[in-house]
Amino acid sequence: MTLHAVTADQPVIDLPAHRHAAQPLRIALLGYRSHPYGGGQGIYIKYLSKALVNAGHQVDVISGPPYPHLDPRVKLIKVPSLNLFESPVHHALALRPHHLRSWADFVEWWSMFTGGFAEAYSFGRRINRLLKDRRDQYDIIHDNQSLCYGLLDLQKKGFPVVATFHHPITHDLRIALKAEPRWYMRLLILRWHSFLRMQKKVVRQLDHIVTVSERSQIDIAKDFSIPQSDIDLIYNGIDTEEFAPLPDVKKIPYRIMCTASADQPLKGLKYLLKAAAALRNQYPQMTLLVVGKLNEGGYTEGLIKRLGINDIVQFVSGISTEQLVRHYNEAEMVVCPSLYEGFGLPAGEAMSCGTAVISSNGGALPEVVGDAGIVVKAGNEKAIADAIADLFENPAKREQLAHAGRQRILDTFCWNLAAQQFSSYYYKMLEKIPAIEKEETAA
Repeated sequence: MTLHAVTADQPVIDLPAHRHAAQPLRIALLGYRSHPYGGGQGIYIKYLSKALVNAGHQVDVISGPPYPHLDPRVKLIKVPSLNLFESPVHHALALRPHHLRSWADFVEWWSMFTGGFAEAYSFGRRINRLLKDRRDQYDIIHDNQSLCYGLLDLQKKGFPVVATFHHPITHDLRIALKAEPRWYMRLLILRWHSFLRMQKKVVRQLDHIVTVSERSQIDIAKDFSIPQSDIDLIYNGIDTEEFAPLPDVKKIPYRIMCTASADQPLKGLKYLLKAAAALRNQYPQMTLLVVGKLNEGGYTEGLIKRLGINDIVQFVSGISTEQLVRHYNEAEMVVCPSLYEGFGLPAGEAMSCGTAVISSNGGALPEVVGDAGIVVKAGNEKAIADAIADLFENPAKREQLAHAGRQRILDTFCWNLAAQQFSSYYYKMLEKIPAIEKEETAA
C-alpha cells in the first residue's frame, strides 16, 4: 500500500470519521541499538516517543542495548543482546555455552567474530519471540531502521508495521571503500556491510516505509530498487525547548564546534581539520571542540599530529544532553562537514540553540539548513576555511544566521509537528486493514 508523502510544510491530514481516529494508539517503537548520545538512533527514539505521548498515545520502546534515555511516561522494554561493542571481554572470547542454545546469540557472536554485523538480524529474532503473543497489545509496530527479517514475520502475523529508514547505508559503504586504499581492509568493509542484503530484501517487502528527508527518499528508491512513491516522508524534529539559546552562557571567542565520529570517512571531519590547520596562523585564538570519540592510533589522531594542531583540537564524548546544549551555546559557530547525511541532527540542534551553522551540501543537510546557514561543497576544506573566516570577520552575520536558524527550526522541524504527521500516518495505515481483510476474504 502506498500513502502520499507527508512533509513538514503540509497541513496534517484531515481524518475521516473512523473508529481508530477517535482513540489514542498503542505504539511499540523498536530500536535494535539506541545509544542515548552516540549517533542518531537513540536520539530519534527519545524525542519521537516523547512527542507521540504528548499527542495522547501510549508508547512502549522495545530496544536492545545500549538503551535510550526516555521520558518517564514512556515504558522501556529491554531486549538484552550480547552487546559485543561494549563488552569488557574481547568479542573473540565472549562466547559462552548458553549462547549456543540461542540462534540469535550465536549468530550475533559469529558474525562479529568473522567481521560482520548481525545485531539488527538477532534483534529481529528476539522481538518476534517477545511479540508473538502480544498482537492485541499494540495497534502499531514502528521500527527505527533495524530493517530486519523479523519485521516481515511480524507483518505476516497481522501486525501493522512501519519502518523509519533514515538514509541508505549504501552511501556509507561507497564512501568507506573509496577512502580505504588497502585491498584487505576493503574486503573487511564489504563483510561488515553484508547486512545490506537483508535490508534490501526487507525494504522491498514492507508495506510501509517512512524516511526523514527528500534526499534520502530519492537515494533509497535508487539504491534499493523501489518506487519513490512507495516511500513516505516525515521530517525529523528538534526538541526546541531542550535545544535552546542559553542567555547566561557566553560565547567563547573563536570557538568552533563539530559533532562527528572521528574515523568515519562519511562524517568528513578531516576536511574541517585541514581547514582549521590552514586558519590557525590567521586566528591564533581559534579552538575546535569535536563532540565524538577519538580512536587512539586511528587515522584522525595521526592527521591531527601531521597537521600540527594538537593544541587547538579537543575531543569530548559520553556527555549529557545538557552539556551538549551548553557546548552549542558556547561556540561561535558549528561546522557540519559530512559527505552525506540522511537528515543532519547536529545542524538542526545547533540552529535550535541559536548558533550560526556552516554546513556541507552532503545529502539532506541543505534541506535542514536552508538559507539560515552557510552551505559549502562537501569534501572541500578551502570552502570550509573561507566560510569560517567569513564568520570570524563578520559578527553581525553570525548573529543574523543564529536568529534565522532558530526560527527555521521552530517553523519547520519541531517534534510536535512530526508526531501529528505520524499520528495521521498511523490512522491511515489502520484504515486500510479492514479493506484489505475484506478483499482477502472475497478472494
